[in-house]
Amino acid sequence: MEPTGRLGEGALRALVPRVLAGLVRRGEDFDAAEDALQEALLEALRVWPEHPPRDPRAWLTTVAIRRLVDARRSEAARSRREEVTYAEPRPGATEEGDDTLFLLFCCCSPDLAPASQVALTLRAVAGLSTREIADAFFVPEATMAQRISRAKRTLRGRRLDQPGDLAVVLRVLSLVYTAGHAGRVDLAAEAIRLARQLTLATEEPEARGLLALMLLNHARRAARLDAAGRIVPLDRQDRGLWDTREIAEGVRVLQSALALQRPGRYQVEAAIAALHDDAASAEETDWPQILAWYDDLVALSDDPVRQDPAAVLGRAVAVGSVLGAAAGLRETDRLREVLGERHRWHAVRGYLHELGGDLAAAAAAYAEAARRATNLAEHDHLVRQAARARAGTEDGRPSRRG
Repeated sequence: MEPTGRLGEGALRALVPRVLAGLVRRGEDFDAAEDALQEALLEALRVWPEHPPRDPRAWLTTVAIRRLVDARRSEAARSRREEVTYAEPRPGATEEGDDTLFLLFCCCSPDLAPASQVALTLRAVAGLSTREIADAFFVPEATMAQRISRAKRTLRGRRLDQPGDLAVVLRVLSLVYTAGHAGRVDLAAEAIRLARQLTLATEEPEARGLLALMLLNHARRAARLDAAGRIVPLDRQDRGLWDTREIAEGVRVLQSALALQRPGRYQVEAAIAALHDDAASAEETDWPQILAWYDDLVALSDDPVRQDPAAVLGRAVAVGSVLGAAAGLRETDRLREVLGERHRWHAVRGYLHELGGDLAAAAAAYAEAARRATNLAEHDHLVRQAARARAGTEDGRPSRRG
């Protein structure tokens, strides 16, 4: 730990969840512990420039514990004492290592709704502000503040000795990554960091599968947008911009998971991503093998059309690429009732119509998808797809999102 009062923002952000986790591990109430830590941080900003502690983590822990003790003794005893402010606290008992995984499991408590699990994880584990979290999910700051407050109220007064199970933690990490993948690279990197830690703490192959999936998708980030910030479809991306080291790592992690012969959703999705990343060009994509993996993916659900429509929609693209556009369109018909109102369903049908050479139908489907899209970048991309189909551009190649 940097022994001065000049910790960088990144170092301080990494320190905060470790201190909070230590307090929660002691049995402190989550909401009260976070409030006490915020008070300790304010004290640090005032004291550390002139009196830097030898052990910043121990300093913050000790001051936060004193705040908690003061609060329990009396609400009137919250005034800061001079000797606490200016004298460096004796280092408290702190555990070595990174407690963020413990805190992650606590934030994924089964008592919380999925949206609250994600919000609380980003606040407590990733150290993001309420405004940053709100921006990541495109909601007003007040809405996100209410969501976080409800989550902390739900946990108030409860000892966090029944944290969320691994499946919930994996789902929350996946959602955090998706939020970053949509534009906040730092969120994506934080999800990858936590997934790495998780694979060191458990032999569950699905943890490795999720890490592999993140790495294989993250490797394409530099090619996903053009210089103007517009979406570049997967088949039109400059594959020279893909991170080959990240791809190689993702493949190694995936292979280690598959070797355990306990396949699951994240491993299958990672295998599909690996096949896309392995192709030197769009034309060399191994669509038959991708279709086989999609068959495995939809087989994981009893009623995939209703339980996992995204997988069925992805399989429709693979069906169209292997068996022809008409077969792919028939697959999308199965999803009309479930996804017919979503822009993604219309976009996939636009691609399949274009694949089959029906540019008029493709243009209409892309235009309908654009009308329903809520993300500005996706809306603009779909408008361009519709215009290109109408114009019957010279290359006229179908496009896949990456």
